[in-house]
Amino acid sequence: MNLNIVVVGLSVTSSWGNGHATTYRALIEALARRGHHVTFLERDVAWYRQHRDLTKPSSWTVELYQSPKDVPRRFGKLIRDADLVMIGSYVPDGIAISEWITSQARGITAFYDIDTPVTLAKLDHGLDYLSAAMIPRFDLYLSFAGGPVPGMIEQRYGSPMARVLYCSADTEAYTPQQAQARWALGYLGTYSEDRQPVLEQLLLSPARTLSSAQFAVAGAQYPADIAWPGNVMRIEHLPPKQHPAFYAEQRFTLNATRADMRALGFSPSVRLFEAAACGTPVISDRWPGIETIFEPSREILLASTARDVIEILRDMPEERRRAIAESARRRVLTDHTSDQRARQLESYYAEAAARRRRKSARLPARRPMQVAEL
Repeated sequence: MNLNIVVVGLSVTSSWGNGHATTYRALIEALARRGHHVTFLERDVAWYRQHRDLTKPSSWTVELYQSPKDVPRRFGKLIRDADLVMIGSYVPDGIAISEWITSQARGITAFYDIDTPVTLAKLDHGLDYLSAAMIPRFDLYLSFAGGPVPGMIEQRYGSPMARVLYCSADTEAYTPQQAQARWALGYLGTYSEDRQPVLEQLLLSPARTLSSAQFAVAGAQYPADIAWPGNVMRIEHLPPKQHPAFYAEQRFTLNATRADMRALGFSPSVRLFEAAACGTPVISDRWPGIETIFEPSREILLASTARDVIEILRDMPEERRRAIAESARRRVLTDHTSDQRARQLESYYAEAAARRRRKSARLPARRPMQVAEL
């Protein structure tokens, strides 16, 4: 089964200030390796244009467009003829583009929600990229949150088929590297106001207490008025190619979760899988469902307070630290690789296509729906 797939997403060309790019790259690279033809459509905006870090894809295609009107004008035939068309969360003018796609595409249509907890928390109050009325029009809703969440999307919002598609680690890119540990604890992530209290409690506070140890925080958009302890190195932005080396220089890495993700649960971040794939043990805040991703104490360490982190950094034997890292990496290789996500997507496509065939067989032919131009 070789599919022609079109993805309309926030960004695949730049990882600056977003986690979408590495998620898309891992999935698309895996799909391409499995023989599928993938075209990614991205709005050409200044802040990503200035920070592009994607080398030219070798076996899939990126197309940039300037406005929503370019989508039907330049890519209308591509989208109509595709086997699968996916539009992701946070796409500029996403509602208008989704309306056009779901009325014109002849193949399976999917909404790929890389921000499911945020989407569900704000959907009833209005979003720029998705409306509740659009959800039933997609054949498939791909959720970044698992557990009970896909069922809730079907029941509450009328999705005909909602399935979990977690992020993953591209284990060809994210592998252990030999390096001397520079930092007792590090963190990689863009600034978020609702995540900052977790970073304060689980990294900055321990750094103030363990003044002889070194810490690091890498990521964009942090306010200038944050008071960083003197033993915390700030790195403004790291392109994905430098992530494995950054993880290799940490004895432990921190996973800090946004408030909506903690509240909904079952919502692992891409950094969680990437760090574990690199063989760096993870200290994470607590949220419902984390035990379904990694086994606490054996594959991941959970912390609620600064004292929890301090005790781990100060007291954990090196043998146990390495054992946790190795167990987590094995779990990623077993359950959370990009190839496994590509296989999941293939199975969801087949399920949605079969569902559509059954539905079409029961319904009389309908006249084509007229839609307004974008």
